[in-house]
Amino acid sequence: MYEPNVVGDWQEYDEQAGLRVRVHQLRAAEPPRGRDDAAEGLTYFTVRVTVENRGERHFGIHLEDGQIDVRVGPDGESAFIDWRNSQFIEGFDVYPLRRATAVLFAAGPEAALSQVDVQVQLRVDEEWTDRRLWAGGVGLDEGQAGAHTASGRESLAHQVSNFLREQAEEGTA
Repeated sequence: MYEPNVVGDWQEYDEQAGLRVRVHQLRAAEPPRGRDDAAEGLTYFTVRVTVENRGERHFGIHLEDGQIDVRVGPDGESAFIDWRNSQFIEGFDVYPLRRATAVLFAAGPEAALSQVDVQVQLRVDEEWTDRRLWAGGVGLDEGQAGAHTASGRESLAHQVSNFLREQAEEGTA
């Protein structure tokens, strides 16, 4: 069973040697160009998706709208994505030992932001990679969910993994 990453973790891609990605800096933040009227009553947050090349050749990276899905709360409701304020990676060549970062602004009900799932599917050199999932929450420090407190990180990842396993078992019963 595939286990999701915790926000802040790096995920290596087997298909492209040396390429790795991570979702990080999930925190409450107001968008730089003002709030979208459609997000009235919702709480804004931001998340970064960084692609790093530790390989020996460059990769053409695309990470645009529709390739990042953000879900909030225990029911996994779709977050409002503010495309106008977000910054994507559109046809950028990431050379060895370099990075490119997308910054996404989203909004959701404040009570649901303690549970945020971010799914990413890169397009690398015109080929689609497998989808990867990161789990975290606004207000959870990456230090709390990361290597600083391994038990906190493991408990979040295992909770998500156990939930997915239970759902799969219910679907086959």
